[in-house]
Amino acid sequence: MSKRDEDIIVCRCEDVTLADIRKAIGEGATTMDEIKRITRAGMGPCQGRTCRLLVAAELSRYLGKPLEQVMPSTYRPPVKAVKLGDLADMDADPEEVRED
Repeated sequence: MSKRDEDIIVCRCEDVTLADIRKAIGEGATTMDEIKRITRAGMGPCQGRTCRLLVAAELSRYLGKPLEQVMPSTYRPPVKAVKLGDLADMDADPEEVRED
């Protein structure tokens, strides 16, 4: 692996490099969830929206499987970003709900 490859940022939210991903795979990680747990790739504010396919592509290349056969990581609610104010308003009286 060249020095350039080592420095490629795969997950910007968690500052995970391609070298980190490859190291996790080399140590035995064979699923997206395992890589996520070891490196934190996909656990930042974007929840993997920017890095999920990059990690899956590297895992696909290493395993020699088509990208479609690499299982996606587990999604946990909320799948999409939610404002805390919206959650707080769920218990509020509908007539008292504030408008942003």
